[in-house]
Amino acid sequence: MKRITIITTGGTIAMAEDEQSNSVKPKGMESFQSFFPLLSRYAQIEMDDFINLPSPHITPEWMYQIGKRISYHLSRSEVDGVVVTHGTDTLEETAFYSDLTVPGNKPVVFTGAMRSQNELGADGPVNLVNAIRTAAHPEAQGKGTLVVFNDEIHAARWVTKTHTSNVATFRSPAQGPVGTLTKKDIVFHQSLTRNRLFPQLPPVDDIFLIKAAVGTDDLFIRAALDQGASGLVLESLGQGNLPPKMLPGLLDALKQNVPIVLVSRCYNGFVEDTYGYEGGGKQLKEWGVIFSNGLNGQKARIKLMTALHVSRDATELQTLFKDSLRDRD
Repeated sequence: MKRITIITTGGTIAMAEDEQSNSVKPKGMESFQSFFPLLSRYAQIEMDDFINLPSPHITPEWMYQIGKRISYHLSRSEVDGVVVTHGTDTLEETAFYSDLTVPGNKPVVFTGAMRSQNELGADGPVNLVNAIRTAAHPEAQGKGTLVVFNDEIHAARWVTKTHTSNVATFRSPAQGPVGTLTKKDIVFHQSLTRNRLFPQLPPVDDIFLIKAAVGTDDLFIRAALDQGASGLVLESLGQGNLPPKMLPGLLDALKQNVPIVLVSRCYNGFVEDTYGYEGGGKQLKEWGVIFSNGLNGQKARIKLMTALHVSRDATELQTLFKDSLRDRD
């Protein structure tokens, strides 16, 4: 029987609803005790009660510390895989950071819950059981970090939270789930090659995420520069276009050698140098803006944090971001 380490970091899966205050609050590690009989059917389990934070309290430094904790357990010969319980609000970011930086081929699976333990229809127990089943499955080897929710397996690089409260919140809009869990089996629909690994170093650079909308100007770009931004991620309109009033601040950032990564605010599709008007993708590409495909804004921010440990040259960064949608050897 496989040996799986569960690293707990907090979130709704480790919370319960308080009837007096009518709010959901964190509980301690004892909240997982009732799960053990279910988990032991599928693997030998050990618990690492690492931190207990609501996911909005997770910072890049905490992502790094969680990643180091995962790496420590994976380095132990007696451990076959790791499951991380995490709050859902920022789960996709921590999971993606793990996918980018945690070495090795042993399975790493993130899961959590949308409903706290004493709510009707609590999903934490079944998600945790399914995460253990996935981590113990031989086909989970070498696929990078996975996210298991609602009987589905998703690649950390593609998955995102799409609903504020539905238990089926986690979706991979462009690619779909990479696997499905039934009562008796696990079926992987897609083959995954591990992404390029980045150095597992503390993310020290301040990267600002700015979203374009109708008529937005460069106020937030200039504010980011005033705060010493090391990089910017812009969620553009459509195929990679910006309102003209954003351009003066963008040019100032480029003159200061601040890397700018462009993604679309759309769920699906690509940013491309298609449109030649002012603020269009063709102009932005010619100026040296880095185009990223296959990543949403929050994940492009995480990738830029890690990529800056490799290079600060815009051309090389473009190479690192190129074809993010595809797997890498």
